[in-house]
Amino acid sequence: MYHYTEEQLQSMKKVEATRAERLKNLFPRMSAEEKDTVLKENHPDYIESAYETLKVGPNKGDKVLHELADLLQGRPRIRDYQINLDKPDYDVDVLVIGGGGAGSSAAITAHMGGANVMMVTKLRIGDANTMMAEGGIQAADKENDSPAIHYLDAFGGGHFAAKHELLYKLVNEAPDAIKWLNDLGVMFDKAPDGTMITTHGGGTSRKRMHACKDYSGAEIMRTLRDEVLNRNIPVVDFTAAIEIIKDDKGQACGAVLLNMETKEILIAKAKTVIIATGGAGRLHYQGFPTSNHYGATADGLILAYRAGAKLLYADTLQYHPTGVAEPTQIFGALVTEKVRSLGAQLVNADGNAFVYSLETRDVTASTIIRECNKRNKGVKTTDGVGVWLDTPMIEQLGGEGTIEKRIPAMMRMFGKYGIDIRKEPILVYPTLHYQNGGIDISADGQSGVENLFVAGEAVGGIHGRNRLMGNSLLDIIVFGRNAGSNACEKAKTVKVGKLSLSHVDAFEKELAAAKISPKVSSPRILPDYRRKDM
Repeated sequence: MYHYTEEQLQSMKKVEATRAERLKNLFPRMSAEEKDTVLKENHPDYIESAYETLKVGPNKGDKVLHELADLLQGRPRIRDYQINLDKPDYDVDVLVIGGGGAGSSAAITAHMGGANVMMVTKLRIGDANTMMAEGGIQAADKENDSPAIHYLDAFGGGHFAAKHELLYKLVNEAPDAIKWLNDLGVMFDKAPDGTMITTHGGGTSRKRMHACKDYSGAEIMRTLRDEVLNRNIPVVDFTAAIEIIKDDKGQACGAVLLNMETKEILIAKAKTVIIATGGAGRLHYQGFPTSNHYGATADGLILAYRAGAKLLYADTLQYHPTGVAEPTQIFGALVTEKVRSLGAQLVNADGNAFVYSLETRDVTASTIIRECNKRNKGVKTTDGVGVWLDTPMIEQLGGEGTIEKRIPAMMRMFGKYGIDIRKEPILVYPTLHYQNGGIDISADGQSGVENLFVAGEAVGGIHGRNRLMGNSLLDIIVFGRNAGSNACEKAKTVKVGKLSLSHVDAFEKELAAAKISPKVSSPRILPDYRRKDM
């Protein structure tokens, strides 16, 4: 059970004392100028000392975070093993690397197109950020909404930096993505007449957030996983891709695989390859906690980069405004944005609201960081500092029982530690949540390397420099299906040449010429939480 400190209890009393007035007068929105200022002065993306300039590869001259630079310019992990490409262990039409929502959507769609598909994942199918997504999935499928309005919300929320053709595809294919999931069996929240229940998210001008209570990602992943298994699509689990294989024509044509348990090397040959490896939260950029699953270590970016694919917006990350700040056992875990969309308000140590609770995520996170660090209005916690998220407001606005009905997973997560979010506010602080940047792709899902497709969080450019809630669960479906369909079609005409890893030799020569001595083996595969002093 969690026991509040005396300082936290005194601060909680101030939150309770101001609640009635805050219910009457919700905090106003910021002006565009105020948003720009708070971002530049507080958001981690603007801390110049956290970045370095890449010296080799397709993005030579661009700035990325130190942790990512070490891996992009790292020692290829295949150098630890004997590699023989002459006798592949697997030979398929479409190889999908990754076992989350994007990889599953891609595999299902390619299989529907008649391709011989295989999935490979370093953990198990479903061990992915998809499973951990809570709030919902956006789609403009109501009468008062449209894909054009959805586009404007997302384009503005992403600082007008999204690639037009990718965002256009995302919003226009969203209604069909919801229908596809519903037809597969996803149990969306619905009114008695069968109409989908939708809510607002940060930065949205319409209620277009479709949800399955507050375990939307888990429900979607359950359904996709079942469909993969029902189709008898082979899934090679506990096996990591550690290098993309190209042929003598420069086309992607498979991957070098490492069995995580036996350390055996396996060779997968394929006509087309889909990278769907997810995000990078477990690199803990700038020392932040993360809401990400255990395997989120940017593997896809490393593999694609060494193969010659360009990255887009690799310098920008999303820090979700509300990660758990207390209790320490769940430090960094996600407190879904749906909690705020239902009425919970962000409040400082003095009991005062300091930001409109449904600003875009980057603005909201920046104001929390400002409140704690520059204004000294945060609440001390075991691991640092946080602000209050006033969850009892939800039931005062929506009626008794709203929390248990709409966000039961949140109620259970805190309830394990004796915290009743219906009666007590909770402490939060930004947590590393999403990789805004990634591999640059065209509208057909293909990277700059022929026959190398990408889907999901490993893609850069869909959301620009900031993502709105609900557009990630959407993009894994839209771009997973997109990659699966196009990779399947492409595979019908591909003639694979002689398998080669000469691009790795060339990359190492480039490292040597730049006088870089790699600090780490890459890809990392899994985070290392061993104590360094033992």
